[in-house]
Amino acid sequence: MHFRFFKEFSRNKTGITGLAILLFLLTGAILAPVLAPHDPWDYSFMYLQSPSMDHPLGTNDIGYDILSELLWSLRTSVLFGVSVAAISCTIGTLIGVSAALVGGTYDAIVMRIADALLAIPSILVLVLIAAYFKPSVFILIITLSLIIWPTVARGMRAQTFSLKTKLHIKAAKNMGASTFYIMHKHIIPELFPLYSMGFVTKARIAVFMEAGLSFLGIFDPTTKSLGIMISYATHYLYMDVWFNWLLPPVLSLSLIIISLAFISYAIEEVFDPRLRSNHDTQI
Repeated sequence: MHFRFFKEFSRNKTGITGLAILLFLLTGAILAPVLAPHDPWDYSFMYLQSPSMDHPLGTNDIGYDILSELLWSLRTSVLFGVSVAAISCTIGTLIGVSAALVGGTYDAIVMRIADALLAIPSILVLVLIAAYFKPSVFILIITLSLIIWPTVARGMRAQTFSLKTKLHIKAAKNMGASTFYIMHKHIIPELFPLYSMGFVTKARIAVFMEAGLSFLGIFDPTTKSLGIMISYATHYLYMDVWFNWLLPPVLSLSLIIISLAFISYAIEEVFDPRLRSNHDTQI
């Protein structure tokens, strides 16, 4: 990976579009305490109010300000997605790289564990844990991260097998460099594009799963969530509240997933010269 990753990515219109959308949503999520016009837990307002200057998106059936709830729900989705992606990709990278470098029994054991986890439907495990144990958001983040790392590990392991045959890595090993030194000085920096692609993919999966659990009503009820907003809004569709209550969280969730998909596709295109050449031919 000796091409200039950021320069190539900046030329990709799909990636830049996805990044712009994601940064816009991230700004809203980060600045939720500042941008929210009201306390998202304040239910002292008249319920089911139409949009007004004081409540730009109106209020819901409990009396919450919908815009404030939307911003804090967006914050939850972004935090959940980023946390799961960071933890799972870090675990997968460390396990995959170390398995390729160490090899032997260690490689065989961790890859069999990865195979076993790949055979388990992660959404089913998450639903069962959330439904029966009612864990906190932090526990759900850790649980999902410990389930979905194998795909990252397998990709990193395969790439490391290719990288470890390069002359500068062989030279470092012959000069007595430890496995840890080779891993963090030579291998992991080369894997940044692959890590980025895995990070974006896992974040998209996590956001979708969090919204699904919330919609089903088995997510932490003390947390604001886009899925919970969508679930509650569908109960009042007969009152024609779709444009101010249902549409905003659906649109926000869709934009998160679409932006991450755009970025993931762009990274893959930059990472794989064959996709870049095909894209240039089509243009």
